[in-house]
Amino acid sequence: MKRSRLLVAALALPLIGGVVAGPSAMAQPQLSGETTEFTVLATAGQSVAAAEQAIRNAGGTVLHSNSAVGLITASAPANGFTERVSADRAIYGAAKATSIGRAPKDRATAKPDAVTKERGAVKKKAPAAAGTDPLDGQLWGLKSTRSDLARTVQPGDKRVKVGVIDTGIDGSHPDIAPNFDAADSRNFTRDIPADETGAVVDGPCEYRGCVDPADHDDNGHGTHVAGTIAAAANGFGVSGVAPGVTLVNLRAGQDSGFFFLQPTVDALTYAGDAGIDVVNMSFYVDPWLYNCANNPADTQAERLEQRTITEAVTRALNYAYRKGVTEVAALGNEHTDLGSPQPDATSPDYPAGSTHDRTIDNAGCLSMPVEGPHTIGVGSFGPSGAKADYSNYGTEQISVSAPGGYFRDGFGTDWYRTNENEILSAYPKNVGIAEGNIDAAGNVTPDGVAIGVQKATAPDGRVGYYQFLQGTSMATPHATGVAALIVSQYGKASRGGFGLNPDAVQRVIEGTAAPIACPVPRTVDYLDEGRDASFTATCAGTPEFNGFYGNGAVDAYAAVTHGAPYVRG
Repeated sequence: MKRSRLLVAALALPLIGGVVAGPSAMAQPQLSGETTEFTVLATAGQSVAAAEQAIRNAGGTVLHSNSAVGLITASAPANGFTERVSADRAIYGAAKATSIGRAPKDRATAKPDAVTKERGAVKKKAPAAAGTDPLDGQLWGLKSTRSDLARTVQPGDKRVKVGVIDTGIDGSHPDIAPNFDAADSRNFTRDIPADETGAVVDGPCEYRGCVDPADHDDNGHGTHVAGTIAAAANGFGVSGVAPGVTLVNLRAGQDSGFFFLQPTVDALTYAGDAGIDVVNMSFYVDPWLYNCANNPADTQAERLEQRTITEAVTRALNYAYRKGVTEVAALGNEHTDLGSPQPDATSPDYPAGSTHDRTIDNAGCLSMPVEGPHTIGVGSFGPSGAKADYSNYGTEQISVSAPGGYFRDGFGTDWYRTNENEILSAYPKNVGIAEGNIDAAGNVTPDGVAIGVQKATAPDGRVGYYQFLQGTSMATPHATGVAALIVSQYGKASRGGFGLNPDAVQRVIEGTAAPIACPVPRTVDYLDEGRDASFTATCAGTPEFNGFYGNGAVDAYAAVTHGAPYVRG
């Protein structure tokens, strides 16, 4: 995941809510102020129709409803509405629809120096093998996952759809275009030039109506993720772990990296409804690094906000899972044991200046979505196999580990602090120009050269650009690509399409991962690498399952050749 203006997730809620006695239990405040949008979550077990009626009774207007989760966008006067609507037993919580999350670039990359059951199986023809591409020699992650071998057996089935819930996908990139499904792609966001304080969020809208096309990425994070999953093996640029599957843009992140709750939930439920097989979630839900139900450092409104975030995301994850979606999530870049989290001084990170110190109670605080239900949590390691300094860890949440880049890997060798320790993948030209790494003529600038930006030109004149990044955001798409190959190899056709039960996918990816034992000694510090003592980590567990690597490093070749026993459970 990233931290500058790039990676994490979901919407904002200065929230008042919870289930109370009923609309008559408290005096109704007067409505006043300008018309404002609100996000309202229905109480579990209550119908969306009942929640919509409660909104109307409170003086609001229903704008959009996600019936799968019970999340409703409404408009109403700015003052008094939340108190009115949250007094109804049909309502779990209500909040002004302001941003609560973002996926900043530095955080996602963590680079401090520069983050169903199926019936009716049909006989499948053997898939055509795929080769490698000119820049693949720089993709140590492909070799680590043994994708270069797996594609000779199973390069990926076009019927398998991978949804990238992120900041967008550049569908015109020469390595993305052959596998990009424009028809099924959606942008669930609209650009926000500035927030309520006047601080720049996305900046000026690039398109009339402030809604970007569903094949556009003004951030770069989502395109990088998509390239690692399924860049085409087309004799050009790079190829992905699963170069034959289909990519679908499920955009829930703003240009700036902020995510809103409604777009994020909509992306997850759409994935279930649209027959998406696997989703990649390289983000966490802000403004809270941990969503705590009753943290004494938080106000009552902040506690209610966090409970609502947890509840809404949990419902969306459950919905997608029931619809057959395998959900792969980044473990995070806070270099902490998620079973014993460090104090949090970063939340709430929106709006600016809102942070306060919090002690985190692991029993009552969740980092979403990785600590939500049915997720495959992915940690990150570098080219030497060492746990990346930034990567979260711990036996409580990790499922597997994968190549995510580790800029400071190889201390004392020529590897140390080199771009090649990171992950190379697709880079949108428009983002490269905005960041000063590509000039108007399409040439890589000296700044771009310094961080390893590369340009590839095909004989027909097509041009693609590539950048190095690191983070659990980069590890997760390696695991997502392996999951897509598992669905390709063992999935079955049915009346409803083609797919594989998410539990079976998880059994295969975990059961065929290559075990990596804890280091000796088990406690590792990163002092030589220039990190402070807060990065020091202790690996608990066995060679078969431990807090640094989970069940082991994802192995695409083992998954497609030896995964059948795990499908059956």
